[in-house]
Order: sequence, then structure tokens, then C-alpha cells
Amino acid sequence: MQVYTYSEARQKLARVLEQAESAGKVFIRRKDGRTFALVPEQLRSSPLDIPSIKADISTEEIVSIVRKGRERITGTSKL
Repeated sequence: MQVYTYSEARQKLARVLEQAESAGKVFIRRKDGRTFALVPEQLRSSPLDIPSIKADISTEEIVSIVRKGRERITGTSKL
């Protein structure tokens, strides 16, 4: 547990932030004795957030591919 004085934290803010990120929490103590915790924010992401891809394919080609795949599953052919 790392504790910085208010003055140290102000002078070395970048270092304090790095320490908070690596350790999960640092404390800053003021002259009057009050202590504050600096905790990095947890980024919330959805499991459905996936990166997009660039594909050089037209809408018509995608529809054709999907139709062919469905034909294989059902065994029917619709033209």
C-alpha cells in the first residue's frame, strides 16, 4: 500500500497514476490527516463488443453466400 502526501502526489502525479494502475490503489494523505484512495476506473465492456473488419465484398455477394449456406442445410435450391 503506497501512501503519498498531498504535495508529493501533486508534484509526481504521473508516477502516482502509474502506481495506482499497477497496484490497484494508492492513498493520498492531507496535512490534516484525512486520507483519500486513488483507484483506477474499471472499463466495462460487453462480450458483444467485437472489432469490426474491413471486407471488400458487396451486399449482393454476402446475400449469395448466405443463400448457398442455407441451401446446403435444407437441401433445397431456390433461384
